[in-house]
Amino acid sequence: MDKAVKTPTQQQEEDPPPPSGGKQDDYTVIRMYAAREQIYPREIQGRFASLRWLCVFLTQLVFYGLPWIDWNGRQAVLFDLASRKFYLFGLVLWPQDFIWLAALLIICAFSLFLFTAIAGRVWCGYSCPQTVYTEIFMWIERRIEGNRSARMRLDRQPLSFDKLWRKSAKHLAWGALALWTGISFVGFFSPIRELLPALGHFGLGPWEMFWIVFYAFATYGNAGWMREQVCKYMCPYARFQSAMFDRDSLIITYDGARGEPRMPAAKAAKLEGGSRAGDCIDCTMCVQVCPTGIDIRQGLQYMCIGCAACVDACDSVMDKIKRPRGLIRYSTENALEQGFSTAGIRRRLLRPRILIYSAILGAVIAVFAGSLLVRTPLKLDVIRDRGSMGREVEDGIIENVYRLQIINTDERGHRYRISASGLSGISVDPPEPVDVAATLTQSVPIRVRVPHGVGEPGSNKIHIELQAEDNPALHVSEKAVFLVPRP
Repeated sequence: MDKAVKTPTQQQEEDPPPPSGGKQDDYTVIRMYAAREQIYPREIQGRFASLRWLCVFLTQLVFYGLPWIDWNGRQAVLFDLASRKFYLFGLVLWPQDFIWLAALLIICAFSLFLFTAIAGRVWCGYSCPQTVYTEIFMWIERRIEGNRSARMRLDRQPLSFDKLWRKSAKHLAWGALALWTGISFVGFFSPIRELLPALGHFGLGPWEMFWIVFYAFATYGNAGWMREQVCKYMCPYARFQSAMFDRDSLIITYDGARGEPRMPAAKAAKLEGGSRAGDCIDCTMCVQVCPTGIDIRQGLQYMCIGCAACVDACDSVMDKIKRPRGLIRYSTENALEQGFSTAGIRRRLLRPRILIYSAILGAVIAVFAGSLLVRTPLKLDVIRDRGSMGREVEDGIIENVYRLQIINTDERGHRYRISASGLSGISVDPPEPVDVAATLTQSVPIRVRVPHGVGEPGSNKIHIELQAEDNPALHVSEKAVFLVPRP
């Protein structure tokens, strides 16, 4: 590549003069930013590559498919922010149910901690959206531009018709996939069957259009252009993962005792005397297939995402040269140093860190599942009418006015009967039951009355209760204060 010509001023800014009295060789210029080197990962086949593509298929089946599933006449998974309702199949969550969302996030966090402590960055290598979409975008790139060598030649060539149409087709395919990804993402928040017709008629709202474009641009930029830069510099997980590792965590490792000294097979065949060569023939296949461009033979590095592409590549080379597989493999630092077998690695699985993570995760899941099982799809808020305190009406009856906020989170409408308890002779007016449609909120004003002489002057604790007429299990009681005027 031709070197750009710099002006004297630019050269002086980049390479400042040596300190006064010093020589040019007495100091070193340290660059704070390293220019990115383009990485051309080689396509590889193997058991871990097949596992990665299985994860790609399953994750994208869920992501692209969930918005199109119907449940009881509505979208099965819909986060309706405008109505403040989250629909998850038969479960309808309201803002009052935020505790379940918090519990779900805690479960995800501790699952990540547990999986990392057991098997390193297995999430990054197989299920992270950055990894998944990078795999898809690279697959498109290979289908259009060719294999690794063809892509490298194409990028070195001057602009031509062949290069123009291949690059254009690639970016059009990337853009179409990114746009559909953005539409699918917004489809979790706006019903997708309404979103697509509105998009075709340019009738989308500003926020829907913004998030479609934003998510599409992020997918296109991260998976198409930035790729390993996201994993190496932007992702915080790469920085704090070491806090979850220990010397018994499964990681991608190179067996240096077996592989060194490395040398080509032809050179190893010429060795004489007692000299021996390691199993590594220095083919660099492990480097060529790495999506982040690292050399796993240099040891554990934070840039390694644990995708095991180097394992597949090295195993294929070992098969060709008739040597045992596993020169690069999933192992642990203790296993490499002390020569543990697979059984020995498994025996060290149940260590304190794993047991603590598992116990916390199991407890949170149990509480989460139990609370969902006993959850009543009915909520009641009692709000006192502050403009009308406790008052005496006809025949000396004491009356308080309340407003009930009834939230029916069930998928079916119900008729509820309102009652009160806590004081002798207490009654509710009007006594007629209230109909509340499915997944709706209804405000109902009521008057609660007690006979004269019942209750202490001042505040008295009572309960206002709701009971569904068609389902005895739908019952809720809420505390309230009944005020008796002082004489």
